[in-house]
Amino acid sequence: MDATQDTRPRRSASGPAARRRTPGGAPSSRSVSSVLRAYVALTKPRIIELLLITTIPTMFLAAGGFPNLWLIVATMVGGYLAAGGANSLNMYLDRDIDAHMKRTRNRPIVTGEVSPRAAVIFGIALSVLSAAWLAVLVNVMSAVLAIVAILLYVVFYTMILKRRTSQNIVWGGVAGCMPVLIGWSAVTGGVSWTAVLLFGIIFFWTPPHYWPLAEKFTKDYETAGVPMLPVVSSRTNVAHQMILHTALMIACSLAIIPLGHTGWVYGIAAVATGAWFGWLVVRYAVRVHRGLSGKKLGPMVVFHGSITYLTLLFVALAIDPFVRF
Repeated sequence: MDATQDTRPRRSASGPAARRRTPGGAPSSRSVSSVLRAYVALTKPRIIELLLITTIPTMFLAAGGFPNLWLIVATMVGGYLAAGGANSLNMYLDRDIDAHMKRTRNRPIVTGEVSPRAAVIFGIALSVLSAAWLAVLVNVMSAVLAIVAILLYVVFYTMILKRRTSQNIVWGGVAGCMPVLIGWSAVTGGVSWTAVLLFGIIFFWTPPHYWPLAEKFTKDYETAGVPMLPVVSSRTNVAHQMILHTALMIACSLAIIPLGHTGWVYGIAAVATGAWFGWLVVRYAVRVHRGLSGKKLGPMVVFHGSITYLTLLFVALAIDPFVRF
C-alpha cells in the first residue's frame, strides 16, 4: 500500500455552498422548492412589503372607501411584478458589491443558486410582464408609472447614483415612492396633489429610514466601496440631515389633512406618529453629539421605528375613509 495514501474515513462536505455545487463547480441538482425560493429571494420580498403598506391605503383614500376588489388585486400583482423585476436587475448589477458585504453575501446570485444570466432574463421578464399586466388590467397611466419606477431604480439609482454619490439613497429613493402614485392612478386614472404629498412622505422618510441601517453596516459599505453618507460624512452631519428630512416628512403628512380631506383618524395618527418618530430621530442626534456609538447610539432603533411609523400612518390612512362623523 502506498504510504502516502490516506485511508482515514473522510467527512462529507456540508453547508449551503457544498449542497449547491458539485465538485466540478457546476450547480448541483436542487428541489423545485429551493429553486423557487431562490427566484423569490431575487425579488426582495421583504422590501416589497412596503408596497403593500403604502399602495392599498392610498387606493382607499383615492376611492374614499373600499375600491373594487379586483382592482386592488390587479394593482398589487402588477406592482409586485414591477418591484420584483427591478430588484432582480438590481441584484444582477450589484452582485460584485453583494459578494463583499456580510449583509448581502447570501443572495442567490452570489451563492450561485441563480446565474447572472438567468437573473437578468428573470428581471426583464417580470418588468415587461408588469407593464403589460397593468396596462391591460388596470390602466395605461399605472403601467407608465411602473415603467418609470423600474428605470429609476435600475438605471438612475443602481447604475448611476449608488457608487458615485453620498446622496444616492436620497434621489434613488424616488423609485420607492412610486407605488403610491401607481395606487392613486389605478383608482382615479391620474395623479393629484394629495398623491404628490404621499409621494413626499415616502421620499423624505427614506433617508432617516436607511441611513441608520447604513450606520450599522458602515464597514460593509466601506469594503464594497459604496459611498453611503454615514461612510463618507460625520455622524453629526448625518444626524442633522436626518432631522431635516424627518421634519419635511412630517410636514407632508400634516398637509394631507386639509388637502386630502382626511378625517380625525388620520389626523390624530399623523400628529402622534410624527411626534413619536421625530423624537426618536432627535434623540439619536443628541446621542451623536454626546459621542455615543454602537448599541448606545442605537441606529437600529431608529431604523425599526421608521418602519413602525410608516405602517401606522398608512394603516390610519386606510381606516380613515370608513370612520367619519
